[in-house]
Amino acid sequence: MRETIYYQRGMSDPTYNESFVMDIVHKYAPAAKTLKAIDETGGEGRVYVIDNNIILKVQRPQQLRSTTSLEKEAFFLNQLEKQTDVHVPRVLGYGKEGTLEYICMTNVQGVKVENTKLSANEKTSLLYTLGQELRKIHSIDQSPILNSGLFPCDDPPDLKERIRRRYQNTLMKKKDSLSPDKIESLSASIDSELENIKDVDNFKGLHVNPYICHIFVDEKTHRYSGLIDFGDAYIGHPIFDMWYWKVESRKNILKGYTSEKPVSPAFQIIFNTLNRISAMVSSV
Repeated sequence: MRETIYYQRGMSDPTYNESFVMDIVHKYAPAAKTLKAIDETGGEGRVYVIDNNIILKVQRPQQLRSTTSLEKEAFFLNQLEKQTDVHVPRVLGYGKEGTLEYICMTNVQGVKVENTKLSANEKTSLLYTLGQELRKIHSIDQSPILNSGLFPCDDPPDLKERIRRRYQNTLMKKKDSLSPDKIESLSASIDSELENIKDVDNFKGLHVNPYICHIFVDEKTHRYSGLIDFGDAYIGHPIFDMWYWKVESRKNILKGYTSEKPVSPAFQIIFNTLNRISAMVSSV
């Protein structure tokens, strides 16, 4: 199972001036005009917004870590562009300028879901569409992903171990309100539920966190407009592209995911098991 290791925590983290940024962008978008904004909200990357339709995403040196890679993100986005019609950024160029690593790409239009108030119907529609998009992402030819050497890959036992760790950690956060006997009982129930998973199904290249901080919607209609930030991608079970959502939301995602083709029986067992564990831990 992949582990997060930061390689160079002590490195400086410069913000580059407009002239330097535009020199790089002009290699891939000669008609680009103005640096409009600098987005500091990302963890590993800093984003320079040009003309509102182009971004230059750079690796923050002190945030360079084993699980995140701009080279991997550019590779994944290029594969998605070749093989699907999903709404994601299109890579204009990837490279290095001295010690600086970057991706120049198109900017997904709209606003982040985390900055938007959706109605119940809008959220249901969004989750259905997200499910359709995730199915396309998971359905691409996996050979280039596997052969690239860029993507960490789970081993079969990691599927159950990821689920176990997540919900054990959730229980530990509730230890002040739960007795040791209750925690022990719930932990045993989690392990019992995980015994239902006999077949780990097929692993795919994953986005990892297609949640409200990475999903964009149209500012007026609140319709899905795209998904960003593939830098943490790894090879694992598709359920891990759904598990940040709560049980009912996850079910709506699955409706979109299966709108054209059902999932395997093994997938359905994993999905149902995760939902039962999630509901059990959330209820205490």
